[in-house]
Amino acid sequence: HIGEKAFNECGQLSSFLIPDAVVAIGEGAFENCRSLTSMVIPDSVTSIGWSAFNYCTSLKSIALLNSITSINECTFYWCYALKSIIIPVSVTSICRGAFQGCSSLSSIEIPNSVRKIENDAFRECSKLSTVTLFNSVTEIGDYAFCGCRSLQSIVIPDSVESIGSNGFDGCSSLVSVVLS
Repeated sequence: HIGEKAFNECGQLSSFLIPDAVVAIGEGAFENCRSLTSMVIPDSVTSIGWSAFNYCTSLKSIALLNSITSINECTFYWCYALKSIIIPVSVTSICRGAFQGCSSLSSIEIPNSVRKIENDAFRECSKLSTVTLFNSVTEIGDYAFCGCRSLQSIVIPDSVESIGSNGFDGCSSLVSVVLS
C-alpha cells in the first residue's frame, strides 16, 4: 500500500516504479508531484484514492491495467499535460472531476463497462475533440463535458437515461449531436 499523501509535494520526483506487490494507492499519494511525467499502474493495484495524481502537471501518459474498477474523484484533476490514457474495461464509473482540467487530452474512449460519467468528469478538457461512448453509459453528470471547446460532435447512445445540467455547456465547437 502506498499511503495517503505519501509523496505529496515531492516537486522533483520525475519517475516512480510501483512494484507488483502494491494493491492500493492512497488519497493524494502523488498530489503536486509536478515533475512526474509518466507512470504504469500494475495489475496488482485495485484501488486508487481520490486526488492521487492531483496537479501532476507534467504527467503526459498513464497506463491503467484491468484491476481498477473506478477512476475516483479528482484522480487526475488538473493534470494539464496528460495527452493519453487508456481506460480499462474493468472500470464501471468515472467519478466527479476525475479528468477535470486535463487540457491536453484530445480523445477519450469510454469502454463499454462504464455505466456512469459523474459531474465535472471531463470539465475544461479544452482540447478534447473526440469522445466515444458505448451503450453501457446510463448517466452523464452535471458539467461532465463543460468547457470542452474542441468537441465537434458526439453520439449519445440509447442507454443514456439522463444528461445532467450544463453537461455540454461551453462546447463552442459542437456542431453535431446525435440522440437515439
